[in-house]
Amino acid sequence: MSDPSLRIASYNLQKCVGLDMRRRPDRSLQVISRLGAQIVVLQETDKRLAPRPAALPRAMVEEAGWQVLKLTRGSASLGFHGNAMLLSAETKVTRAQKIDLPGLEPRGAILAEVETSIGPLRVVGTHLGLVRRYRLLQLQEIMRHLRELPEMATVIAGDFNEWRSPRALDVATHGIDIIATPPSFPAPRPLGALDRFALTPDLRAARTGRYTGAPARIASDHLPVWADIARAQKPPEESP
Repeated sequence: MSDPSLRIASYNLQKCVGLDMRRRPDRSLQVISRLGAQIVVLQETDKRLAPRPAALPRAMVEEAGWQVLKLTRGSASLGFHGNAMLLSAETKVTRAQKIDLPGLEPRGAILAEVETSIGPLRVVGTHLGLVRRYRLLQLQEIMRHLRELPEMATVIAGDFNEWRSPRALDVATHGIDIIATPPSFPAPRPLGALDRFALTPDLRAARTGRYTGAPARIASDHLPVWADIARAQKPPEESP
């Protein structure tokens, strides 16, 4: 009998503008609904100009049965610096926070602590910068923030913007492993595994994948990726 798992997905929506240059939030939501995920971390969910209204309308998301992680009261945006998180209706949120990140470009991360089918889970969603130096600083700030919180099984998910091996980011992620995911960018012919997950040692990825079904290859310049997360099995204790 296999251990219970939870599917978490990450998807850069490109502000719901597809490769046909049409803004189709309904198409983006159609892709999200086909991922089979209980938690979906999103990037580029808001339009670029202030007051940065949501490119993926909140009402449309909630009508589809998702709950949106609440970060700011009365905000026109869906999240924070374009980062948002959708959760299945049965998922209970116990903490929601925003994290400011350093860098030349405005960047941030969002954090949720949730009760799930595999137990309490902390999920951080982020979209790291285009310059590697700032990606490292941003990951270091996320890790510093996590160290200030009580220990909990944690997933960092998002667009890491790293074309090279994830080992290039290890210097900033002590105690958390960036796992292998299939290439997700550019959507028509994926070459770069930019969209990633990182797990604390008490978690493991039973499976990972990307969604390539219609209309994912045209809905954004990224394909969504997913991971089935389970609790890591503890090694047997040695007999005295």
